[in-house]
Amino acid sequence: MTDPAEEPEELLELWARVFALAREGQSETLAAYVDAGVSPNLTNDKGDTLVMLAAYHGHVATVRALLQRGADPNRLNDRGQSPLAGAVFKDEPEIVKALLDAGADPAAGQPSALDTARMFGNTAMLDLLRPEA
Repeated sequence: MTDPAEEPEELLELWARVFALAREGQSETLAAYVDAGVSPNLTNDKGDTLVMLAAYHGHVATVRALLQRGADPNRLNDRGQSPLAGAVFKDEPEIVKALLDAGADPAAGQPSALDTARMFGNTAMLDLLRPEA
């Protein structure tokens, strides 16, 4: 990612709108932006992707729309956190299922989704993350 100070003001405003769409769960509008060329793996200044923000804020339809458009379910932010760990932390089972279906790795990141579920004693999430157990 380039230095934001070097980007035109219009582009910074566009990125701010796109990240807000992910946080607010505006699936159709966000999907249209991605379909028009915005990267489904766009990251903000903290390394959070659109799918990370949508997952953390509980928007399963937005997560699915982004994943269908090529968002990486395993992309870690600058703190080493995964979208899956964020969804486990927020106790969002439908988002966890969507991310797992897209290939999210329960062991990725620090703490991982597995570590997060263990830390909070969330056995339902552990069952989702380890279906063979």
